[in-house]
Amino acid sequence: MKKSILFAMILLVAGLTATAQENKTESKVKHLTYNEFKKLVWDFEENPNTFVYKGKLPAVIDFYADWCGPCRRVAPIMERMAEDYEGKLLVYKINVDQEKKLAAVFQVRSIPMVLFIPTEGLPYKQVGAMQEQGYRDVVEEQLLK
Repeated sequence: MKKSILFAMILLVAGLTATAQENKTESKVKHLTYNEFKKLVWDFEENPNTFVYKGKLPAVIDFYADWCGPCRRVAPIMERMAEDYEGKLLVYKINVDQEKKLAAVFQVRSIPMVLFIPTEGLPYKQVGAMQEQGYRDVVEEQLLK
């Protein structure tokens, strides 16, 4: 009897785990490595003195760390924006602990730091967490105008 209850519980947990994995949505936010950044955003080794954006759509890059509380509050905002602006805006994340060279290129000294990149012109940054509407206002007024 005990073995059959244990077996039933194992099957139940396995079924719930499989269902949870099926319901998990794939993130539209792309985490960038050093090489991906140079390929998709700006090859600063090739063009060290001039920002030359490689993307076709404007972009937002969230520089963050896993241990950072404000960064964790910004993360779901970036996920929603990636979903809502799909096809109009690229949303990237860069972990400053894993990509120290990229953090140095943009002189990231405080996180979260969000870089807003228009298709033409220079990027600009916002240091510190904002409310969701603040990010959306910048995107609407500066990047998607």
